[in-house]
Amino acid sequence: MELKEAPTAETAMLIRRPVAEVFEAIVDPAVTTKFWFTHSTGRLNAGKPVEWEWRMYGVSTRVEVSEIVPNEKIVMRWSEPPTTVVWTFSEIPGDATFLEVRNFGFAGSGDEQVKQAIDSTGGFALVLAGAKAWLEQGLTLGLIGDRHPKGISA
Repeated sequence: MELKEAPTAETAMLIRRPVAEVFEAIVDPAVTTKFWFTHSTGRLNAGKPVEWEWRMYGVSTRVEVSEIVPNEKIVMRWSEPPTTVVWTFSEIPGDATFLEVRNFGFAGSGDEQVKQAIDSTGGFALVLAGAKAWLEQGLTLGLIGDRHPKGISA
């Protein structure tokens, strides 16, 4: 099978919280650690790299933000080899936010790129579901930590 275009991971979620609160949940690790990674070296800011850790898995990644438009968009590069992630925040009437995530620029063969895009789509879907639960209900679901439990082969 030949790829006609490079694969892109895409997912989105309506979160019933004001756009400023949802945006802050992604840039402020004090909030983001409630539903995604376990530790961060700092807040997301354009031009200031940070390191995110998932200590339950013993992995980390460098995150470099190239663009931040408050309450509208975050563009970042992460992973190894690096891929681009674009977060788009759309204000919805009634103090809600539609949060979209696109991840692209995967490396490797066509099959490898497709696998990475599928894995990324699933991962970001869990992140958005976790963010929704935390921001709307104050619930920490543990979705990321429970995705790959010890003793279960992937």
